[in-house]
Amino acid sequence: MTLTGKIQGSTLIVTALPEFLDAGNAAAFRAEMSRLLGDHGQVIVDMSPVHFIDSAGCGALIAALRHIKASGGTLTVFGAHKQVRRVFELMRMHRIINLFETRQQALDSLRL
Repeated sequence: MTLTGKIQGSTLIVTALPEFLDAGNAAAFRAEMSRLLGDHGQVIVDMSPVHFIDSAGCGALIAALRHIKASGGTLTVFGAHKQVRRVFELMRMHRIINLFETRQQALDSLRL
């Protein structure tokens, strides 16, 4: 798995996620996120390619959140499909990860 990271201002935007983020690739996702994160404090993840996520995928996102929070930053997600949002809500992840519909909304939330 290869994720793509692009710096916009002081924010890292992570793209090129897989269609499925589950037990089969959660460890690879976690490793790639760790590689990309470095010491970036503000991170936005484009979830639009992801059509399915399970608890292992959510765990991988939470691991990234812990890494980011340790440096005083925030993790923001945008573009999550209905099924993915539903899983976030069931697991109460929407309480700890900022969720937005669009990239622009996610970027604007960091500027407030």
